[in-house]
Order: sequence, then C-alpha cells, then structure tokens
Amino acid sequence: MGTCALTKKPTAPLVSGINMEIDAQLIAQTILRGFNKHYRIFLEITKGAQHRFEHCEWDADRKASKKRITLYTKRVWESIAKLRQDFDLNQFDEALWKQVKIEYLQCLYEHKQPELAETFFNSVFTSLFHRRYYNNDHIFVRPGLSTEYLDDELTYIGFYPTRHGLTKTVRQILTLNNLSLPYEDLNRDVRRVVSIIKKKMLPYLEFRQHFQLRILTSLFYRNKAGYIIGMGVNGDQIIPFAIPILNNEKGHLYVDTLIHEQNDIANLFSFARTYFMVDTNTPSAIVNFLLRMLPTKSKADIYTAIGLQKQGKSEFYRDFLHHLKHSSDQLEIAPGIKGMVMTVFNLPSYPYVFKVINDQFAPPKKTTRKLVKEKYQIIKMHDRVGRMADTLEYSYAAFPLSRISDDLLHELKKKIPSSIEFENQMLIIRHLYIERRLDPLNLYLSNPQNDGEAVIRDYARAIKDMAAANIFAGDLLLKNFGVTRHGRVIFYDYDEIEFMTDMNFRHIPEALTPEQEMASEPWYSIGANDVFPEEFIHFITGQPALKRLIREQYPELFDADYWKSVQEDIRNHRYRDIFPYSNRIRFKHIYADDNH
Repeated sequence: MGTCALTKKPTAPLVSGINMEIDAQLIAQTILRGFNKHYRIFLEITKGAQHRFEHCEWDADRKASKKRITLYTKRVWESIAKLRQDFDLNQFDEALWKQVKIEYLQCLYEHKQPELAETFFNSVFTSLFHRRYYNNDHIFVRPGLSTEYLDDELTYIGFYPTRHGLTKTVRQILTLNNLSLPYEDLNRDVRRVVSIIKKKMLPYLEFRQHFQLRILTSLFYRNKAGYIIGMGVNGDQIIPFAIPILNNEKGHLYVDTLIHEQNDIANLFSFARTYFMVDTNTPSAIVNFLLRMLPTKSKADIYTAIGLQKQGKSEFYRDFLHHLKHSSDQLEIAPGIKGMVMTVFNLPSYPYVFKVINDQFAPPKKTTRKLVKEKYQIIKMHDRVGRMADTLEYSYAAFPLSRISDDLLHELKKKIPSSIEFENQMLIIRHLYIERRLDPLNLYLSNPQNDGEAVIRDYARAIKDMAAANIFAGDLLLKNFGVTRHGRVIFYDYDEIEFMTDMNFRHIPEALTPEQEMASEPWYSIGANDVFPEEFIHFITGQPALKRLIREQYPELFDADYWKSVQEDIRNHRYRDIFPYSNRIRFKHIYADDNH
C-alpha cells in the first residue's frame, strides 16, 4: 500500500473536469485498489503451493497455476467497470489523465510492488483509450520509480561456512524453510550436498575472507519440487546453485541433487518451463537477486519465470524500444521454411521472432484464426515441461516503417492485410506473438558442423516429454522445432497441437490384397483424430544415418501401443516426472549403491 490514503469510492458519479484534482486522485485510488486486490489474490494462490507440495496435490497445483495466469485480465476489467460506473470516461481528458498519473505515482512511494502497479495502470489505461494516447505523459512507458534498491529484509539470508563449518551451514540451509514434513534422512542429504560442494565447487575457488552463501528465504515451487535458490559470493565471483527438494509421497522429503553448473541453472529458469510459485511481497528484490546470479537472463525473463508475465511483457517492450533506438538493422522475413499459418519475421540483432496469424490458410490447413489463438493459449496455461516455448502476446504493436525491409513489407501486405494499418510512419500490427529465437531444427541438421546425432536424440525426447504432459505436437516436421544455444530441442509451432487424450492411436491395418498394398491412397478408413505412429518416420530428416539412429534408439515412437500406454497413464493421473536437470546429476543416480 502506498502513502496516499485509499478513500472509499464516491457515492455518486463524478464528471471529470468539475474538480480535476479530486477526480484524478479518486481515479488513481480506484486503479490502485484494483491492483492491490489482484496481487493479494495472486499471493494467496502462490502461498498455497507449500500445502499442495506437502500433500502431493499435483492436480490441484496444475489448476492453481492456470488460475493464477487468468487473474490479471479479470482484475483489469473489474477495475475498468468500476471506473466507468463512477466517472464519465466517454471522452479522453488529457489534463485529467496527466494528473491521474501524478496522483498514482504519489501512491507508490512506499509500495512494495510499484513496478507491477505501474504495469497494471498501463493495462487499464490502454484498455480504455486509443493508442494515440500511449505515451509517457499518460502511461508508464518508462518506469516512474526505481526498484533497484527496493529491498525486503526477508528476501535472503547470508551464511558464512568458513566461520561455522560447511556441514553445519548446509544443515541450516536445508532446514531454513518452514516445511511441515521431516526429511527422509537429513544426515544423508547433508552429507551428499557437502560431498558435491567439496568435489565440484570448492577446488575451483580461492576463498576470500568474507565468502558467504546467500539463500533466498522463499522456496521456488514448480511441479513436484520446491527449490532452494542461492549463490556463493566470493569477492567479485558469483557461484549460483539450486537444491531441489522432493516429496517421496510417503510423508517425507529428500534432496534430489545439487544443481551448480551455470547452464543447468539457466535451464531451470528457461522460457520453455512453467512459471515458478514464489511467495514474495517485494518481487523486485527477488528479481535483482536472480539477475546477479543469472547474467544471461533479462528482467523480462526473470519476472516471467516467477509468474509475473505481465511485468515480463512490460520489461520486454522497454528493452525492445531501447534496442531499436541503439541499432540500425532492419526487420526481415525469418529464415527457414515459410509457414502456412503464421508469417514470421525478426530483427537479426535481437534474439526474438515476431509471429502473426495469416489472413488465409492454404490447403491442407483447415484451422481458423480463433482456433490458432486458442491453441497458443493452451500452451500458455499448460505445463511446458521444458519443451514448448512460451510466448508474449501483444495487441497493436507499432514498428517504425523505416526499420522494415521491402521484402518483409511486401510479405505482410500479402499475407496479413487485415492485421496491419499505417499511422505516422509506423506499421501497426493488431495482434502478434513474440517468441525466443531458435535455430530451426531442419536448418540446424543441414549444417555438418553441428552435432546432428545429439540433437536428433533430443528431438525424440522432446516428443516423448510433450506426450507425457498430455500434448501431441500434431505436426512433427523438423521445421516446427528449434534448437537452443545449449543444444536443447524446443517445439514452437502450436496450430496443430492436440491433447494426447483426444487422439486415437492406431496400427496401420495389414493389406489384404496386392492391390491394397500398392494403392496410392489408404485402403482403410481414417477418423479425424486417428494417428498412425508407423508413419512418423516419414517426417524425420532425410539423412539416412539420423533416421536409422532414431528408429533404433527410440522404436517406441513408431509403436501405437506405446502412445496408448502414455494415454492410459494420463487418464489415471500417473504423471511422469520430467526434471529440469539431467538424470546423471541426481543423487539417486550418483549414489545408487549408497544404502544409508
């Protein structure tokens, strides 16, 4: 809550202009009241993650994750309804709204979430008025308040193992959080963590006098794990790490591993993962902590990773505007095979792609714009298991015409004329998606310098991971998958996805006659959701060696019985554990012979 007093709403509608200062104050208070309600409910759902984790309520956790995503839009429209009820907003009053922004800013000086409140204000304003008013006079194009030193005394705790001993320090860290369940074997877990630290981390450190371990006080909950997140601070050296705590589903906890490799930590916060649930009253303090230990991540990445995806969108937009101002290359058609559903373009110097739904879809595509948007929303709400790229969705995005290549402009006019308009030397796109840029898998495999075998194996694992999460990719063509800089395969084309449980996996019937066997068309009936896994091999690379590798090492992908078994597990709520780290670093693997 800010320093200004939030008064009750007026008993009768006010007309803006009669008393502008009072109206501006009341409007600001109404919007802030809407945001405070939103964040209160957001934290209530988030705090419930501990109970769900301790009681193995995995289905409830999935529902809570979806509910939390939908909260924001509901509160925005609720605030808009109250504003329209209490104030005359039929015409835009520039002087009034300049004053509203000033009044709103005054309410945020002692607020713990000022950056989120500013974004909420922007959402309300842009839903009320025309884009011609979207400037820093009326909304927070630039942040109004800095959160760089906005801290919370409960954000993290520092430990000094050089003074108190490593074993004692690790024990304190593992018991820091107020979990109601005991550890299965705390002494064993302490011993294992200490052993990995001594073998994998300490040999590479030259300890400074004030070496410390900083641990975030809130656990990061996601899927079936609660993560202790921290970093070692050794002078100017930062050593990030994470400790996943799992529930053995018999009333006890155990440490699954110690994640300490930089790439593994970055993958934990990947754009292809479900959002964490983190109990924090001061999110910027968490974000600033994580930015220090994750130098390859942006503010947009971190806010999104902890479930504040609307703030992530605001941070991304500011970063993109800044990049446009300080770059000179042009937006152009993205490399790769053009899609039939989306037109995709990028700025070569910027690591994202922009995707717009085409006006028309060439055969054999039978989808609609509405269905495509629904499919993308499904992925936004779903567990992406590290295999499906998250998207940022924008309306009325503006791009300088001077930065658009001739080829791209021609393509946009041809493919999406109903989605674009021109205004003051700007191209306005009414609706688009933005995704992290990846190397298309088909192009990646065409380069002999890349490790095709490793990536084609990961392609197979990606298909299996998605299936275990109840998502059937639909179109398994390599062009619909991308490769990260770490060599991980990610799916990013969602117009044909379906739930696994809606599909009918079948074996291809044996031909009864030579004529049937030689026929160019199937001799058997095919239903709308029928899938024949034996045909999948035709969608995989034309390189014989890679095709042979995937068929030999992942034969189950081409067997309808395997896919039916996955369906059966999903229907019976038996969810496969998909860990955001390699099985080789799990303690159960490292200490397979440890009976203590």
